[in-house]
Amino acid sequence: MVDINWKELTFGYTKTDYNVRSYYKDGKWSPLEKSDSQMVSMHIAATCLHYGQESFEGLKAFRGKDGKVRVFRWQDNCTRLQHSAEAICMAVVPEDLFKEAVFEVVRLNEEYIPPYGTGGSLYLRPLLIGTGARVGVKPADEYLFLIFATPVGPYFKEGFNPVRMQIVHDFDRAAPKGTGHVKVGGNYAASLKAGERAHHEGYAASVFLDSKTHTKIDEAGPANFFAIKNGTYITPKSHSILPSITNMSLRTLANDLGLKVEERSIPLEELDTFEEAGACGTAAVISPISEIQDRETGKIYKFPSGDKAGKWCTQLYQQLQGIQYGELEDKFGWCEIVL
Repeated sequence: MVDINWKELTFGYTKTDYNVRSYYKDGKWSPLEKSDSQMVSMHIAATCLHYGQESFEGLKAFRGKDGKVRVFRWQDNCTRLQHSAEAICMAVVPEDLFKEAVFEVVRLNEEYIPPYGTGGSLYLRPLLIGTGARVGVKPADEYLFLIFATPVGPYFKEGFNPVRMQIVHDFDRAAPKGTGHVKVGGNYAASLKAGERAHHEGYAASVFLDSKTHTKIDEAGPANFFAIKNGTYITPKSHSILPSITNMSLRTLANDLGLKVEERSIPLEELDTFEEAGACGTAAVISPISEIQDRETGKIYKFPSGDKAGKWCTQLYQQLQGIQYGELEDKFGWCEIVL
């Protein structure tokens, strides 16, 4: 038995027993293999190190109320990884290999899946990197696909409680026709400085504006932004925003709960009109937002829900987690039982 205080889990790395790996060489992927090493050996001229050929995903396995272990929407993570690979000229991971890797890494690390009722989950991190040696700027001819697993708690220390965020004008997360729509490491590297400054100044994350005009809401740091007013769930629509699988799920649930759903531009000044706001993603699930400060102007946008999660954020969170933990009917077919 593993010695973990499940109730005290944060969103961080905890060593587990195994990860799984496949290697792309000579135009084909190798059979999946398991490894107990936390290290990766590669050529010093690997393209992931020099030219950013790297993409990753994040998904979770949940131990349910019935004791069964469910993986949430793995097919959508596979599709998104494939899109990311195509965007930066990497070998595409086939769906059957992706599924085998997801299910195998969950089975191999079953002891690390947090018990039902602790609020934890087993976080899976698929990683695809260029390992072929290149000095000139061109795609690699060899790749490594791996998935490791680690038990996690809430992404933000506040858990499902409102957080404060900060709008930044002096940094951009992604260019309008760049890689903002795919999950590659460069997007996160571009967000680090603004994010660390926000933390230092007492905020949970940065909110980025569109990089072309700096007049519209883009991403909420490491997550998608959404807001609610007049019975409508509203989330930004832009080519530079990562299509969050959690946001996709929340839009479906919002519609099911009787809310209208809009994907559209959100002008900065519209923040004054929202009843509730939140950030959503695999790691955070939903983090309600109590207020957003515009760092440049000093203006503070406060939401009526205040220091408590609003009714719609609460219902959406309960619905999504209820499906993931097997408490509610999975009528959308989002979960697949592994164990």
